[in-house]
Amino acid sequence: MVIEGLDGAGKRTLADALTGALNDAGASVTSIAFPRYGESVHADLVKEALHRGHGDLADSVYGMAMLYALDRRGAADEIRARLGDHDVVLLDRYVASNAAYGAARLHQGADGEFVRWLKELEIDRFGLPVPVAHLLLRVTADVAADRAQRRAETDAARARDSFETDDALQKRCSVVYDELAATGWLAPWHVLDGVAGVDTPALATSLLRT
Repeated sequence: MVIEGLDGAGKRTLADALTGALNDAGASVTSIAFPRYGESVHADLVKEALHRGHGDLADSVYGMAMLYALDRRGAADEIRARLGDHDVVLLDRYVASNAAYGAARLHQGADGEFVRWLKELEIDRFGLPVPVAHLLLRVTADVAADRAQRRAETDAARARDSFETDDALQKRCSVVYDELAATGWLAPWHVLDGVAGVDTPALATSLLRT
């Protein structure tokens, strides 16, 4: 099960609350957050590039997408093992993040060439596990940017990167996310109101019934 949304949407907060609610409902839950900074060399290269390391690497949409994909490929066996040991494996970002941000950077939609290429790479070629559901935590780009800025001011380890500070990119990414959700890309999507808040106990009950 995957939580998706813009930078600053509140994905980590939702993941923590949903984990508690699922545990309360009797389910065993484990979680992984992507990119796996500090655990994966590919994720660390992503972080460095987003903060203007490695020359013009961050300017390459396909190059960055490949690093994100390789980070997940390195975690594929761990994901499968956890699926065998737990009722729910909760992923904070997954393949859809790569699809949404890459397509947005190229000014493409969810039906464009980039999203098709990415599915062929991550799902068909790398064989990553297909999620059972996506939870899209939807907020406007302005709300997400404000939250990300306040987060950066209180946590030096979460300074905003070049994607997070690009307001136009965030707005285009939001549109692509909506398109992915509307088409049920890879798995069913549940769109959640990230501004009004999420009733996580009710959400947990609903998800366990599906």
